[in-house]
Amino acid sequence: MKTIEFRQLKLDESLLRILDEIGFKECTPVQAECLPLILKGHDIAGQAQTGTGKTAAFLLSTFHFLISSKLQENTNLRAIIIAPTRELAIQIHKDAETLNRYSDLKLGLVYGGVDYEKQRAALLKGVDLLIGTPGRLIDYLKQGVFNFKHTEVVVLDEADRMFDLGFISDIRYLLRRMPKPEKRLNMLFSATLSYRVMELAYEHMNNPTLIKINPEKVTADRVSQILYHVANDEKISLLIGLLKCTNTTRTIVFVNTKRVAEKVWSYLEGNQIHAAVLSGDVPQKKRQRLFNEFSTSSI
Repeated sequence: MKTIEFRQLKLDESLLRILDEIGFKECTPVQAECLPLILKGHDIAGQAQTGTGKTAAFLLSTFHFLISSKLQENTNLRAIIIAPTRELAIQIHKDAETLNRYSDLKLGLVYGGVDYEKQRAALLKGVDLLIGTPGRLIDYLKQGVFNFKHTEVVVLDEADRMFDLGFISDIRYLLRRMPKPEKRLNMLFSATLSYRVMELAYEHMNNPTLIKINPEKVTADRVSQILYHVANDEKISLLIGLLKCTNTTRTIVFVNTKRVAEKVWSYLEGNQIHAAVLSGDVPQKKRQRLFNEFSTSSI
């Protein structure tokens, strides 16, 4: 694929300035495929893995659209990004704050497990771009904290995960209360464009263009995979050995139950490997603290 630089796409100058400052010159394949179409006003349904630059693709498109289009005098949101998990919503919001460095757009973030009234108060002040998870978005929508009357851009990230987590009825509830698909710009991204994801796209988007980036790849280019065939009673010793002999600064170990997670944690701590357990019942404040410690390699 021919290399495309961001400056060739005629993005808003404030966005190009930020991209220069953070060292982003050339588009990734998903950005090179999606951005030219979106900037022309076409809806897209993109198949792209994590780590391919899809978040930057839809954030740049959203910011360019909001900055370039005529501002309406209202306090209702103009763009919404829906994510399946609070961790993803937080990360998208963090990236959005970077792109908002030279703009005066008002950003909002809502998700469950944290101060309900604090988030509500922030929304009542008005937001241009709102990022959130389905359940909390529906709560505030039903209360009349915001509405979709002036919504111009809609992004659905990790659509396949919405199905996996049982959120699809919530997604349809939200989409059916927005302006008609042809009256807004729509973007959908998913690791797989399965039949049910495409059904959702065609039902709630305006003739979306399908974009598939290396669909035969299960992981992004930066991810290498190794498979070890090992007996069950040797897994812990192998894990400890790998952690001690490989030069890794941060490691995530996935297990299938909280009980197993606590067992693995105990073995790691017993072998002088600092670790922490993250499961569904960990309070949001502690979850965020653990993520912060992990990102700074404190864990």
